[in-house]
Amino acid sequence: MSVIYKTELRVDSRDVDLFNQARPSAVLGLMQEAATRAAQDLKVDGPRILKKYGCLWMVTRNWVELEAPLRWDDRIRVETWHRGGVGASVYRDFEFFRNGEYVGQATSIWAMVQAEDRKVLPMKRVEEFAGTDGGERVKSIKLRGTRMPETFDGHEPRYLGYSDTDLNGHVNNVHYADYACDALHLERLDRGKYVRAFQIDYVSECRAGETLRIDTAVRGGELFAQGVGEDGVKRFDFDLTLADL
Repeated sequence: MSVIYKTELRVDSRDVDLFNQARPSAVLGLMQEAATRAAQDLKVDGPRILKKYGCLWMVTRNWVELEAPLRWDDRIRVETWHRGGVGASVYRDFEFFRNGEYVGQATSIWAMVQAEDRKVLPMKRVEEFAGTDGGERVKSIKLRGTRMPETFDGHEPRYLGYSDTDLNGHVNNVHYADYACDALHLERLDRGKYVRAFQIDYVSECRAGETLRIDTAVRGGELFAQGVGEDGVKRFDFDLTLADL
């Protein structure tokens, strides 16, 4: 039995930038909210899996592709489903609709990790996923690691504070997009452009009190950013593509 979860979410005034386009972090926020509601519907939300499996949900990769930017006060119907638990992770697919018309898609990869030591729980042990995938709606898209440039042109520090954290005690996944877009100075974006697609690879956790170095590069129509901790360990990779409105 396929399970497609549908919910309507509003793009509010806090979600849009100076071009009246939903920031990449806001699009990730829509995905996170829809995924949370879908998980509650399947009874695999955070509190339940912590109690039953001693685990936390962690997203390891997000990819988004939009046909047009989302705007302030848009009512977006998000339809989402998972692909079934395989190995150490599970894919969750998304499609976005505005006024009944398709406007974009997304895919994310999630893992369940033990709360105490962050060891990954094999997804085959999560009985709630059996027979509840998206069926014919399951996408064939496979997310690979972002191919980053060999050299970077810009380097900026970013302090991580209280407002970046979430219930799990680490930096919430949506904020990484803000770090990248700020360092890439998207406020200078040509008004005839919009963010067509982007991918974030979450390499390692970040916590409040840390300072990252954000390295950036522009190669043709692609914009890249990576976050590196003071310990020299990479925290994330980010790849963004622009398109004409």
